[in-house]
Amino acid sequence: MKVNIFPLVSSLHDQNRINENTQVLLNELMNLSDISFQISTVEDLYNCDLSLILVQSGGSEGLFLENFSKLKAPFYLLTYGHNNSLAASLEILSFLKDNNLEGEVLHGANQYIVNRIRELAQSKVEYRYGVLGKPSDWLIASQVDYDTAKRLHHIQLVDIPIEKVCEKFEESENDLDLSFDYDAKEIDKALRLHKAIDSLKEEYHLDGLTIRCFDLLDKLETTACLSLALLNQRGVVATCEGDVPTMISMHLLKKITGQNGFQANPSRIDIQSKKMILAHCTLPLDMVEKFYLDTHFESGIGVAIKGYLKEEKITIFKLSKNLKDYYVTTGKILKNLEESNLCRTQIQLEVDDNIQYFLSRPYGNHHVVIYGDHKEEIVRFMESLK
Repeated sequence: MKVNIFPLVSSLHDQNRINENTQVLLNELMNLSDISFQISTVEDLYNCDLSLILVQSGGSEGLFLENFSKLKAPFYLLTYGHNNSLAASLEILSFLKDNNLEGEVLHGANQYIVNRIRELAQSKVEYRYGVLGKPSDWLIASQVDYDTAKRLHHIQLVDIPIEKVCEKFEESENDLDLSFDYDAKEIDKALRLHKAIDSLKEEYHLDGLTIRCFDLLDKLETTACLSLALLNQRGVVATCEGDVPTMISMHLLKKITGQNGFQANPSRIDIQSKKMILAHCTLPLDMVEKFYLDTHFESGIGVAIKGYLKEEKITIFKLSKNLKDYYVTTGKILKNLEESNLCRTQIQLEVDDNIQYFLSRPYGNHHVVIYGDHKEEIVRFMESLK
């Protein structure tokens, strides 16, 4: 990631000492990240992934005004705890807010600054996500506004008829160099479907997708579970049942943490013990310690994933259909289950707080699980959108 920096320093200060302080800061930030910082003129400031104004000292406010006509919103002010840098930044930010201009001071622990730079850079990127068929009929609380998705999350949603998937399936042959210990005929159909979905991803230039997969049970006599597992494994966000809020939830988790997520249904909840069971028939293959293949639970056909997740700390996240409100909590996977009356991948977990949410004000049925405690990062990112 390339970040250009336009420095501001008052002539009252020792420029050499200021530059030494600046270099120490930039070296520390680079050591914590893959970010390349480049000191820039105001003319070249915006030829990069993210542009920052480095307020090197107090008394820089006048220099900011001198260059104001050449600068563009949003204004991100990088500062540190020396030379009245922070004080000058606060004065500049107050000026921007008085003029209804977007701005933010980047100040604090170096890891926080690095994380925030990543978030801001990623927020500029535009994405294309495919909706292959409409959301499943039972997702009556999961419709989203396409304009809101584009405005809030920079995601263009592209509708693709499910018939396109079927046409691609009929044209596809399984020539993938993949082998699984399962019924060869079913694997052949599942991998032909994977090629069809992957082909549509390339044709429509998609960054990710969701698919109305239950329609394929009758039309193609196979399931998308294996394809979604393979797509997610290689970093392409892919969800089932045409669930757009869950797809965007997984997209945001990928942006914030870099992780793939497990889309799952809550199956049982015990409010008193704060324990619950989540289950689904597909998940990213890089999340599992081991897995085997089975039939799809509801239909008894096709190929589904029975995965075993690591018994460790996790975060649960879900975006509401308005794409603004959200639920996030942490917990721990206690064990993997082997029940015959649930979707194939099954985990029991203990939630740290607010499990009552699921029975009082849930944001749909699907929720997304990732490894680790990322609640603070997620809250900070989501609140920054507001």
